[in-house]
Amino acid sequence: MRPLVVIRYVGMILLIIVGFLVVAGVVSCIGGSDQATLPLFFSAFIGLLVGIFPLLFIKAVPSITRREGYAIVVFAWLVACIFGCLPYLLFSEDFNLINSLFESVSGFTTTGASIIDDIEALPDGLLFWRMSTSWIGGIGVVMFALLILPSMRGVGSILSDMEMSAIAKDNYHTTKRRSIIQLLIITYCVLTSFAAISLHFAGMDWFDAICHAMSACSSCGFSTKNASIAAFNSPAVECVIMVFMVCAGIHFGVFLSAITGRGSVRGLSSSLKTYMSFMLVIALAVSVNLWYEGIYSSFLGSLRRGFFHVISLSTTTGFAITDTNLWPAFCVVLLTICSLICACSGSTTGGIKIDRMVIMAKSVQVRILQQRNPNRFYSVRLDGRSVSQDKVEDALNFIAVYMLLVAVGCLCFTGFGNDLQTSFSAAVACLGNVGPGFSKVGSMNNYATLNTATKAVGIMLMFLGRLEIFEILQLFYSHRSE
Repeated sequence: MRPLVVIRYVGMILLIIVGFLVVAGVVSCIGGSDQATLPLFFSAFIGLLVGIFPLLFIKAVPSITRREGYAIVVFAWLVACIFGCLPYLLFSEDFNLINSLFESVSGFTTTGASIIDDIEALPDGLLFWRMSTSWIGGIGVVMFALLILPSMRGVGSILSDMEMSAIAKDNYHTTKRRSIIQLLIITYCVLTSFAAISLHFAGMDWFDAICHAMSACSSCGFSTKNASIAAFNSPAVECVIMVFMVCAGIHFGVFLSAITGRGSVRGLSSSLKTYMSFMLVIALAVSVNLWYEGIYSSFLGSLRRGFFHVISLSTTTGFAITDTNLWPAFCVVLLTICSLICACSGSTTGGIKIDRMVIMAKSVQVRILQQRNPNRFYSVRLDGRSVSQDKVEDALNFIAVYMLLVAVGCLCFTGFGNDLQTSFSAAVACLGNVGPGFSKVGSMNNYATLNTATKAVGIMLMFLGRLEIFEILQLFYSHRSE
């Protein structure tokens, strides 16, 4: 691997982060040059110096290896998170290094877990930067760079392969890779714009509407309010948020097919139907249990809260309208399942993904049929197409490693003095990029009370979850195997 090549491209991607820092600084100036103006522009200046240096002194190369591609993607995300924490660190002494890094990583990985006790005390510029990190992370820092920077087009195919999860990119068919990137980002921008306009007409002011649209479409869950969506106490706002959370959880290839008018994706029907059916069934079960246990006096109120929180956790967004710590154990278990499985591949969401669960279920079915009729051949099929054994094994291996990391994360959290419910739910929420868990990290709480070691483990889990584990493991495995 050529380290200088990696440094050059990571520096180019850092310039995209600098651009968003400048935009946040401009927002701060528009708001009357609040206290975040200097930290934002100074952070942008530092990022500009670091990012432009490799461009001036390291020569461009016509191609890169796959191993270099893995390194560029991993270190681009790492550098984005490090420079993303500078505005917090420079803003106030309350943001120490671990807290600043935690908030930055949480934003870029679209986890939405926060260590800020009083969000409403932050100036508009810093709030907008906080939302920008989530919006960049939703589609991916490398994706923005591939579209905007012409000099990266020569390596775009390899880097986009690294950035997209294996199960997501297999669904695209015949469409050129650069066209996919363009349409993905256009779709993302249009979806965010529609969300902002809809939220404004639902009752939010423009700043809150834009911020929550960025957060909803990136499936992050950051809010400008301490009480999240509950602060607005508006069924209209909640309905709009739910619609766009559901959209953010759908494979973007579905939107591309609608835009292009061509069947540019394949194998999505089963996953999409399962995704929608899964949320509907779980939401109804939660709502009925809330009503039966007398948590809310009316069935309509139970439906409102049940559907919102099931959609919020299934799409790894993490918005809240009530305190789920007060809910019965039955509901807590169902919400935890939602936080594990989550939405579709190719979306902005995290978690295991419903696609892998569908493949696992069909693999179990094939195994049972094979044992019943050993002389017959059975294969896993999705939407009439046979799924290769390699893809089946990839899905099963991912689920196995994912659950192992949840167990390891839970063990670490308990080892650092947290109760079991906090530890398990925080491990699930961090690795799945969900945000809220239960107990100390419930929907109306945050991660501020956790100790430094626990936050450090949370940072590692969020990073692993956003890059879908194997992108990072592949880099180090290649190093050993060679």
